[in-house]
Amino acid sequence: MPFRYRLLLIVSLVVLVVDQLTKFYIDHRFALYESVTVFENFFHITYVRNKGAAFGILADNAFRVPFFITVATLAAVGILWYLRRISDEQRLHIWAMALVFSGAVGNLIDRVRLGEVIDFLDVHWYRHHWPAFNVADSAISVGVALLLIDMWREERAKKKTSA
Repeated sequence: MPFRYRLLLIVSLVVLVVDQLTKFYIDHRFALYESVTVFENFFHITYVRNKGAAFGILADNAFRVPFFITVATLAAVGILWYLRRISDEQRLHIWAMALVFSGAVGNLIDRVRLGEVIDFLDVHWYRHHWPAFNVADSAISVGVALLLIDMWREERAKKKTSA
């Protein structure tokens, strides 16, 4: 099995297990909207449910569940197709794709199971809150950041060789 698929499998298993276990724990140990302070004025564990996408976008749309299930499924299939096209030497790229894939699948599981996503990581600065998120969202965000870094590095390398 090529490295890219082994890494995808390992990253996905780790992210999905941690994502689903943390969501299960929050769902069974917290009341909806219950909040526990971890770091005063900075970080709480707060149980919320997100019917929409990032920042609650499309939360009130009647077609949101089939739409998000379709988008997440297409993203996961697209990433699997894309991984076939890249080489095992593109390690950072593979890590990025594995993180985005596993995050998409983690939130897809919630949407299929619940019709919404369990969020609980509440980062804020006093009264200024970032929207709550979860492990799957974190994996997607880190994956996208790694992808941007990798693209920037590739662009710099191209400029150096053409100069």
